[in-house]
Amino acid sequence: MRLDDRDAPLLTLLRVGRIFAPQPLEATEILIADGRIAALGRDLSVPEGWPVRLVEARHLTAVPAFIDQHVHVTGGGGEGGCGTRCPEITAHDIASMGIGTVVGVLGTDGISRSLADLLAKVRGLRAEGIAAYMYTGSYRVPPPTLTGDVQRDLAWIPEVIGLGEIAISDHRSSQPRQDEIERLVSEVRVGAMLAGKRGICHFHVGDGKRGLAPLRRLLSETEIPAEQVIPTHVNRHRDLLEEAADYALTFDANVDVTAFDDADEDDLSGFGAVSRLLRRGVPVERITMSSDCNGSLPEFDARGAYIGMRVAGNTTLIADWQRLVREGVLPLEQALGLISGNVARVLGLDGQKGRLAVGHDADVTLLDDDFQPQRTFIAGRCVFGAD
Repeated sequence: MRLDDRDAPLLTLLRVGRIFAPQPLEATEILIADGRIAALGRDLSVPEGWPVRLVEARHLTAVPAFIDQHVHVTGGGGEGGCGTRCPEITAHDIASMGIGTVVGVLGTDGISRSLADLLAKVRGLRAEGIAAYMYTGSYRVPPPTLTGDVQRDLAWIPEVIGLGEIAISDHRSSQPRQDEIERLVSEVRVGAMLAGKRGICHFHVGDGKRGLAPLRRLLSETEIPAEQVIPTHVNRHRDLLEEAADYALTFDANVDVTAFDDADEDDLSGFGAVSRLLRRGVPVERITMSSDCNGSLPEFDARGAYIGMRVAGNTTLIADWQRLVREGVLPLEQALGLISGNVARVLGLDGQKGRLAVGHDADVTLLDDDFQPQRTFIAGRCVFGAD
């Protein structure tokens, strides 16, 4: 039975079999107070009479809760008309995959779906225990905003942590000019500085022939640092994935791999793409994975006409990540970065999330021996699994 927050003890003590923080620790216990990690160790105790909830999970491994930086929380789609709009995601769908933090995006449809709807959904997920954030904007340039200005969105709305997903090299994009991209990224950078945020620009990359060229020019011809821009969907096809490897190595930049539900070839799955980037010498710290969850997986004919669609889920993200560990591509402590620590750093949340450390948010996922999430704690609250 899940305790109501008003009745929950002020302290929680997790007793587990192992802790990867992400590095393996000697500790097997986590003491949580006021939503944060108060102590890590063995044989921890609290004074007699203090209100504490004890969670015995010695058969499970504690890791930092996962972070998904690309989720259509209000549903994506619409490329085939109003009847092809994807459904919203639920807090249970998020937490059941061990995910504690999500970043919401609008995507293609910035007309029937608004940033106000996105903000309301983000706040609703927060009320249900999920650590939810959002990007302002959509595919379109100039982007829609909540306040009429990108910088004001970043400065005045706590949940807004960046701009995205701006579409490039895609027939569904607004075909932004290079100077428009440069001006927009510059505005986000200054607005984020004023707001004390990382303020990334999250770029949707389509399968067009220009690929990453607009971002390569941006980093080559301006003073914008590489950490400011994150290209996603870089595993759409082999040439783009190869270009992404060169982009990451040339600019010491981050790239985001999508765990596509409909990957035509294993080499382009989340598993295959990460494996390829690593073989090309891209440091694991420069790679992240995301789900594109509840977005659309549209199909178009050779002339660009819509012919069908499926809805993306987040189970493939976890399955591809598990496979990287099971097949020995990466040890657990490095693989965790792909969906936790690396993502927290990219988003500018690494002072709070992505690690199990004293003072950090108590976002903890408990995994079984098959690396399957069994319980998810967010800010110390059990939002999935037996309590």
